Amino acid sequence: MIIIDLTPYRCPLPLVKVKLALKQLSAGDCIRVVLSDPGSRQDVPRYLKKAGYCHTVEQDNDAILSITVSK
Repeated sequence: MIIIDLTPYRCPLPLVKVKLALKQLSAGDCIRVVLSDPGSRQDVPRYLKKAGYCHTVEQDNDAILSITVSK
């Protein structure tokens, strides 16, 4: 599994990086995305749902949102 730590970045860069990472995945591959920016914590899950990606929230607290995404 590939882990992408996007905690240093602010919106909209995390969403752009997630989209680019998803394009490189093969069928059946998974990535874990770690976010801290409040805007990205809303935008990324919303995008994943709209685009039809299967995703699971692994951690969601005041500081971090961690999502596993499979293609």
